[in-house]
Amino acid sequence: MPAPLPQLQPGDAYNPDCPTRHILDRIGDKWAVLVLLTLKDGPVRFNLLRRRIGAISQKMLSQTLKSLERDGLVSRAAFPTVPVTVEYALTPLADGLIGLLDDITRWAEAHVGDIMAARRAHDAMAARRAHDAEAHGRQAAARAYG
Repeated sequence: MPAPLPQLQPGDAYNPDCPTRHILDRIGDKWAVLVLLTLKDGPVRFNLLRRRIGAISQKMLSQTLKSLERDGLVSRAAFPTVPVTVEYALTPLADGLIGLLDDITRWAEAHVGDIMAARRAHDAMAARRAHDAEAHGRQAAARAYG
């Protein structure tokens, strides 16, 4: 019989209703991180933001910006031009987070070679296992029908 799950307490990140978990989910989203890092050098208009990030759809960028605005990490300023100009910027609340994201970026850049080597080794091992399992299956079939 499996062990019972621990009792969840308020503030426990394992509790799906924990506010900390919701915040970690937000800042752990790849698009949110890319938007925040793109905005760290100052306000950016929507289309330029989209071009700088690349590979993000207009809909996904819009949803990400709205979520970050709702969380108080990004501000939106509209200017009365034709058409309306909209700029997005980081809020003071996001300043401390940017430092942490910069640290993570530096760590990733310093270790990307190690991670890629680990991936290649893992993929090669998985391919060998698949090949060995296939060969074993052929041998077993040959014995059974041989």
